Amino acid sequence: MSSILLTVAYDGRLFSGWAKQEHARTIAGELLGAIRAMDPSVSEVRGASRTDAGVHARGQLAAFDPSRDIAPKGWALGLSAHLPAEIAIRQAARAPNGCDPRGIAVRKRYRYLVLRDELRDPFWDGRALRFSHRLDIHLLRREAEALVGTHDFAAFRSSSDMRTNTTRSIERVRVEHLPDDSRVLAIDVVGTAFMHNMVRIIVGTLLEVGSGRRAAGAIERGLASKSRGDLGMTASGQGLYLESIEHELALEDAWPYHSAP
Repeated sequence: MSSILLTVAYDGRLFSGWAKQEHARTIAGELLGAIRAMDPSVSEVRGASRTDAGVHARGQLAAFDPSRDIAPKGWALGLSAHLPAEIAIRQAARAPNGCDPRGIAVRKRYRYLVLRDELRDPFWDGRALRFSHRLDIHLLRREAEALVGTHDFAAFRSSSDMRTNTTRSIERVRVEHLPDDSRVLAIDVVGTAFMHNMVRIIVGTLLEVGSGRRAAGAIERGLASKSRGDLGMTASGQGLYLESIEHELALEDAWPYHSAP
């Protein structure tokens, strides 16, 4: 039987990240509970990205292997009825049996939102990092240029990331204010793959350089030295969004067809 591939959106503020944990509320845990309410035989749900606590998503991919022959539309509507308001199914489709979203992803797009305001705004709390320091956007953009290309990003990861292959390709970094709220700066990072905390370290470094708290050229120094000490802070997870994940699978019976990023 085919796997079911889901596109999932969620507000991560109330969750301890994606990965299922014994004594914590997680996205995968809630999603698996909803799936098992429809098909108790399902033992796992596989995600494309293990987003951290507080991180949001508009286009996370998740797959599971059902024993019940339910059409994608039925899965999308049925799961929606069992999920909390903070998690939404945006698309369901049939995929090859045993589909692993991590293996099919060819490109990921992350967005980080920075609220440039000296005072709290309750409508952005938990959804953007409030940054009250002076920020030179032009300097920040120049610093970001060094990220584009294929590099060894060994310095751009948490200490818990033990992967030996640290070469990654960044295709684009764009820095723009949101058109409907000029206080909010959007930093978009597009690449083939990312390591743990990589985007948050990139953003923290860009903000420190743009605010004058760290000398320009920090990105280049970190790439050359492979030392975490040459880079800036790890920005809060609550400003980070997994916007979309591109893949090259020919999906069957996708419903609704137009809703995937």
